[in-house]
Amino acid sequence: MSEVKLTAESRTEFGKGAARRLRREAKVPAVLYGHGTDPLHLALPGHATMMALKQSNALLTLDLGDGRTELALPKDVQRHATRNSITHVDLLLVRRGEKVTVEVPLHFEGEAVNGTIITHDLTTLSIEVEATHIPNSITVVIEGLGVGARITAGEVALPKGAELVGDPDALVVAVSESSKSEADDTDAAADGEAPAAE
Repeated sequence: MSEVKLTAESRTEFGKGAARRLRREAKVPAVLYGHGTDPLHLALPGHATMMALKQSNALLTLDLGDGRTELALPKDVQRHATRNSITHVDLLLVRRGEKVTVEVPLHFEGEAVNGTIITHDLTTLSIEVEATHIPNSITVVIEGLGVGARITAGEVALPKGAELVGDPDALVVAVSESSKSEADDTDAAADGEAPAAE
C-alpha cells in the first residue's frame, strides 16, 4: 500500500458554521486522535482528500507544518447524502511498525464449475497487520470449485505478517447446484438466446 501525502492546516473554529466555511473553501474538517494524545482539529484539502479516500484503508502522511508529519488511517468518513462529497473525517494516529485491525475487501478470482451458484457470505475480512503494510484487497480463488465446496475465513490465504481477527470458521464462499431453470437460462445465454418470458 502506498502512502498519500496531504497538507493539513490547524483549525481553531468549530461548529456547523465554521465547517460550512471550510467546505466553501474546498476544505474538509478533520480530527486526528490516538496514542493518548489530545485531538488535533485539522482542515484538509478537499479534492486531494476525496481522491486519497477512494482507496479503502488509505494510509495518509499528514504534513502539519514546521517539518512535523504524522501517519494516520481514516477511522470514520462522513459524506454528503446526495453529492457524495466528504463532509468530515476522523483520523487515527498510527506509528510505523504498529499493528492495526482493519477491514479489507475480498477479491474473488476465477469461476466455479458450470451449473453451480456461488454464494458470498463475506465481502471483507478483519485482519491485524502492520499499518504500513495494509493490503488493498485479499484474493480468494474460486476457480474450479464444485457443488458443496466451501471456503471459510481461516482457509483464506492472508498476506505475509497478517493475522485473521474473528471466527476462522465464518463462511466466506459456498457453492451449490443451480436449479434446472437457471441452468437452462445460462445455456440459452451461452447460445445467444434470451430465456422465454413466463
